[in-house]
Amino acid sequence: MNPIQTKSRRIGLGLGLAAVSLMPSMAWAEDKLSAGDTAWMLTATALVLFMTIPGLSLFYSGMVRAKNALSVLMQCFAITALMSILWALYGYSVAFGGEGAWWGGLSKAFLAGVTVDSLSGTIPETVFMTFQMTFAIITPALIVGAFAERMKFAAMLLFMALWLTFVYAPIAHWVWGDGGWLGGKGILDFAGGTVVHINAGIAGLVAALVLGRRKGYPGTPMMPHNLTYTIMGAGMLWVGWFGFNAGSELAADGTAGMAMAVTQIATAAAALAWMFSEWMIHGKPSVLGIASGAVAGLVAITPASGTAGPMGAIIIGLAAGVGCFLGATKLKRAMGYDDSLDAFGVHGVGGIIGALLTGVFADPSLGGAGLGVESGGIGAQVMVQLEGIAATIVYTAVVTFILLKIVDVIVGLRVTEEVETEGLDIREHEERAYIL
Repeated sequence: MNPIQTKSRRIGLGLGLAAVSLMPSMAWAEDKLSAGDTAWMLTATALVLFMTIPGLSLFYSGMVRAKNALSVLMQCFAITALMSILWALYGYSVAFGGEGAWWGGLSKAFLAGVTVDSLSGTIPETVFMTFQMTFAIITPALIVGAFAERMKFAAMLLFMALWLTFVYAPIAHWVWGDGGWLGGKGILDFAGGTVVHINAGIAGLVAALVLGRRKGYPGTPMMPHNLTYTIMGAGMLWVGWFGFNAGSELAADGTAGMAMAVTQIATAAAALAWMFSEWMIHGKPSVLGIASGAVAGLVAITPASGTAGPMGAIIIGLAAGVGCFLGATKLKRAMGYDDSLDAFGVHGVGGIIGALLTGVFADPSLGGAGLGVESGGIGAQVMVQLEGIAATIVYTAVVTFILLKIVDVIVGLRVTEEVETEGLDIREHEERAYIL
């Protein structure tokens, strides 16, 4: 063998050994698992769970009367546990298990096929499943704010189980699931304006109407018993919401970074808008007002967080702050319904505002990342957004009403007047929030 052949053989052998040594990393690359994306999504998942317990729990608990403070905490905590189990049993499969237009089927029931090695894009499917589980937890928990201080605990549990099954999971598939009919039309809902907030807000309004007003409402003052809890809960929601919005990119990239930026900007704008609106109309800015305004901004930017730019976020936030202030005060008083903690006034109204304006500020000419229906421009995108809003409102309202009536027949929805007067803490749970 001449020197040239020997050298060629050595080079070939060296390349072969290099290829063998790189095989694990080549397989890793082929699987498309990203350690960075996975680390971020583990963090985002924890942040979204943090939004419900303790964030939303404290936010709501502080706004009720002292005799019902524990009942709200208990409802949010129990919902967290119940939704986790139902999501693992079949909720995840219905929402993300298949490619149907209306539901995902049961191919992933009992988390079949969700293993250590299964992937969802660049992250483990276990992480994706758990991330979506936290959305399935907070959405029904939001509804609690509409019927606080008057629904039986047993009725709440049964209603939430049915609602996840027949309302949340199907609508999540419509928008986010493979083959979902609203997603196929090009609806823009990056992190849940339609799936989470309009859905929960409408369900809350229906629940408030079906249960009726609290005893003494609106003549009897029903002031929040601990606004310190509420402002702490609002702060936790604000921080946790970065996982909600930036996490919905499912990757640690530029879109996630912009989602975080616009979330902060819109929330700040909405908090100020609500504060100044209240200041001008009622003469003083309140702690409850600025906290509610911040949540309204978080709600409204949610569907737009992956597509809107910073200036669009300011306008969305300002619109949400003013619109939700009017929805939670003027509209509620004019219509006479008892939405105890403004679940509809903030999440329903804010979700609708955000979903509509998503169709405007996604346009690149306004600093957005791009429309879902490119050929038709802003007008076509707004029409698609309207279709998604209308479909969610109609479906959620009708099915929620039916489910409430079924629950009423089985266990009864509302506590007695005696229980309501004494308070749900002692009568439903035999405990008190405060021993004075």
